[in-house]
Amino acid sequence: MNKLLTLALVMLIGLGAIAQDEEKEKQEGYVFTDTKVIPHTSVKSQYRSGTCWSFSAISFIEAELMRTGKGDIDLSEMFAVHHTYYDKSIQYVRMHGNLNYGAGAGFGDVFHVIKEYGMTTEEAYNGLNYGTENHVHGEMDAMLLAMVQSVIKDKNRTLTPVWPNAIKATINTYLGPIPEDFEYDGKKVTPRAFADNIMEFDYDDYVFLTSYSHHPFYEEFAVEVPDNWALDLSYNLPLNELMQVIDNAIENDMTVAWAADVSEKGFKWSNGYAVVPETDIKNLSGLEQAKWEDKSAKEIKKGLLSAEGPAQEKEITQEVRQMAYDNYQTTDDHGMHIVGVAKDQNGNLYYKIKNSWGVDQKYDGYFYASKAFVEYKTMDIVIHKDALPKDIKKKLGL
Repeated sequence: MNKLLTLALVMLIGLGAIAQDEEKEKQEGYVFTDTKVIPHTSVKSQYRSGTCWSFSAISFIEAELMRTGKGDIDLSEMFAVHHTYYDKSIQYVRMHGNLNYGAGAGFGDVFHVIKEYGMTTEEAYNGLNYGTENHVHGEMDAMLLAMVQSVIKDKNRTLTPVWPNAIKATINTYLGPIPEDFEYDGKKVTPRAFADNIMEFDYDDYVFLTSYSHHPFYEEFAVEVPDNWALDLSYNLPLNELMQVIDNAIENDMTVAWAADVSEKGFKWSNGYAVVPETDIKNLSGLEQAKWEDKSAKEIKKGLLSAEGPAQEKEITQEVRQMAYDNYQTTDDHGMHIVGVAKDQNGNLYYKIKNSWGVDQKYDGYFYASKAFVEYKTMDIVIHKDALPKDIKKKLGL
């Protein structure tokens, strides 16, 4: 009997140890705890289209509508894409082809579209006029590029006045014609009236910001990236002040439209995080030297880029950031939406990012970007002017 009891106790202890090991295994890797999430709309999918700029800017504007008491309104990303593609086509021909042309664009394009043309709901204009349930733009992109390139070849020795009609007809064929009016809340409304009277959108309420040292701080300049085809201007802030603006916005319940480079090896979409690991062995302060002495640089880099858990990150300075921009390590890449903040299991700060790649991912379409990643890889942001701290607003003359 005693032997049976002893055996049972041993088995229970063994099972307990296994359970503890399993629980420990579950806790390995990055563990994020949201500390603040600002109300925003649901995650959408750009699918196979290069329209992150529209999805992220629209998401930001939708959050602004929620913040200002307009409600949860699902706006049309493709309304902005339609008008931007047409306007870009006109400019491409005027510039004799010396302009970046394609699916990419910037936050400013969405704001210009709303200012100039208005806006519709997603229900009124979903841009799916070609028989699929998701956005697939490869054929349309190639078709439009071929058309504008054929126009600038000037085979007639003078351009006809009707070529823009061909561009518009092609966009209409793929995305559908823009509706002259649509129904909202039981009433007929035009895109212009919807933007002015329901959204109450005011272009001048929003501020575009960046941080690069090759231009004077506290002045505007057009960030030199191919997708900024319209040469939209951003105010230039020192890096610490740019981060101060982002933090101030979140602290005051405002989200941030965020354009950044996600081509870094520390960006792990499927694992739900983005970090900037310190891979220089000489700069791995705080780690036991013996732990690294017998490992190659490749092994160290692999370890720091794994999902085993938080590791030391690179210190980001204005100089480090500028160098990455100047040597093409930071490129115009992806538009996203900062909707909150979180901490990992070590208490480190992360920004909660809403993406536009659907919900089939660890955090249902969100990921967490470390402070270092945001410092290093931010190209530009858009915020409501009320998110500017008073001293920075004064420096910008706003």
